[in-house]
Amino acid sequence: MQTSSDRHEYPAHWEADVVLRDGGTARVRPITVDDAERLVSFYEQVSDESKYYRFFAPYPRLSAKDVHRFTHHDFVDRVGLAATVGGEFIATVRYDRIGPDGAPASSPADEAEVAFLVQDAHQGRGIASALLEHIAAVARERGIRRFAAEVLPANSKMIKVFTDAGYTQKRSFEDGVVRLEFGLEPTDRSLAVQQAREQRAEARSVQRLLAPGSVAVIGAGRTPGGVGRSLLDNIRDAGFTGRLYAVNKALPPERKELDGAAGVPAHRSVRDIDGPVDLAVVAVPADDVPETVAECGEHGVQGIVVVSAGYAEAGPDGRERQRALVRQVRSYGMRLIGPNAFGVINTSPEVRLNASLAPQMPRPGRIGLFAQSGAIGIALLSRLHRRGGGVTGVTGVSTFVSSGNRADVSGNDVMQYWYDDPDTDVALMYLESIGNPRKFTRLARRTAAVKPLVVVQGARHGSGPRGHAVRATRLPHATVSALLRQAGVIRVDTITELVDAGLLLARQPLPSGPRVAILGNSESLGLLTYDACLAEGLRPHRPLDLTTGASQVSSASARDSAAWKSAADAPVVRSSGR
Repeated sequence: MQTSSDRHEYPAHWEADVVLRDGGTARVRPITVDDAERLVSFYEQVSDESKYYRFFAPYPRLSAKDVHRFTHHDFVDRVGLAATVGGEFIATVRYDRIGPDGAPASSPADEAEVAFLVQDAHQGRGIASALLEHIAAVARERGIRRFAAEVLPANSKMIKVFTDAGYTQKRSFEDGVVRLEFGLEPTDRSLAVQQAREQRAEARSVQRLLAPGSVAVIGAGRTPGGVGRSLLDNIRDAGFTGRLYAVNKALPPERKELDGAAGVPAHRSVRDIDGPVDLAVVAVPADDVPETVAECGEHGVQGIVVVSAGYAEAGPDGRERQRALVRQVRSYGMRLIGPNAFGVINTSPEVRLNASLAPQMPRPGRIGLFAQSGAIGIALLSRLHRRGGGVTGVTGVSTFVSSGNRADVSGNDVMQYWYDDPDTDVALMYLESIGNPRKFTRLARRTAAVKPLVVVQGARHGSGPRGHAVRATRLPHATVSALLRQAGVIRVDTITELVDAGLLLARQPLPSGPRVAILGNSESLGLLTYDACLAEGLRPHRPLDLTTGASQVSSASARDSAAWKSAADAPVVRSSGR
């Protein structure tokens, strides 16, 4: 229980960034006495109907007493949280501890009344559900075990937020008001609801980055050459199906296009673009990135890929610059790939996005790639292209993400996207560090249950690259490997094996069961295969040895026979090559 000496201390650990249903983000933080103007401004933007649902009466404006009450909290018995975008409130939630008679109470009462208010323009984004999760966690920390809420019957959206949360509930109706009471102890259903909301939100946030309707390359050079101009040319040459813009702040006012980039409108600022910009690819010096991010946020850009270097990989000053970048990007509700990123690729015919430094668009296919290292990303794309065979097909790439310093979007987010991406059948990941092994293994287990997930872990005997924003796990490599194996992840040791496994899995459907039939022209090879199957927990039949004198015709006949097909879920053919 909180003591009197620290009842009024600001609980900074309650601050969090949340990903919303539409893929945008919001900052959740406690409301303080300094938020009076923000609260008043927020309330003025809420419709009369929403105000009526909140207070059960016409309530056009907040009185000075209301503002004081809603901004002064002890962070124990009275708590208010706000969801913010761009520093401004878009939603609030509060609880007040109550006694058995429903009147305000103090400890040790373990019940509180909870109420929400969401700005109309942001309703439907899942903000109330996210705030309920956070305020429930805060309440449990402060010794509260139950929430009560009174809702007008016509307020169906808020009733649904409470009923869909998955907590054990009791509902009653009295004096024209629906009263909901529910315990705050997590249940299997409430945890499943939270994880499902998390999956949908994070998947949607990655989808917005990989399938934008419009892209602006900021820092595109006026003439060919340079990183920014190469990114612009790669996007254009890949046949991007959306709208493409070039941004160069040194562009003369009379210029509307860059040299050699006919058909691509050029502007001095993203603010000058007439229309929405879904994705900004930023290739300006690190010192110019904050101004660029501010312009993007004010224009309503949904996501940013920062290829610029000079961040955490450059030392202490760069680490602080990177932290400030993440705070700024999230304050505008955007998501970030990078900094120091290689870029993203989506080969879907409906998108055709090559917002990366890869000069050639990969062959379309069914394999998803994630790499924290740009150099490894290049190697993976190159090897997959050389060895995949054919022009198109399952062995090409569906999507590719190179996260660089992974200050925001990480492999966890991309797994959430791949989980139900209809264009990805096999997922390949090169990881140099795992910041949260518990979450990673939880997501990996779920992903691996629906499609093969193959992982190679770099930096196994040392720390990961300095640029990574999240502290790498200190678990021994053997422990991490065991966790991955238990989660159903296929572990390999090299990028060559990663590509080999990906190609095999893309071409070979999963067996329907553990029975294995072994056929070959070498008894020794057959026995080796038999032992390997047993070691992996499979159920192999004794090898069928056709002897070295077997002709191609007899081998094919045996392989295609009805008895051979019915004997196993997975046939294996081993040949000595004679």
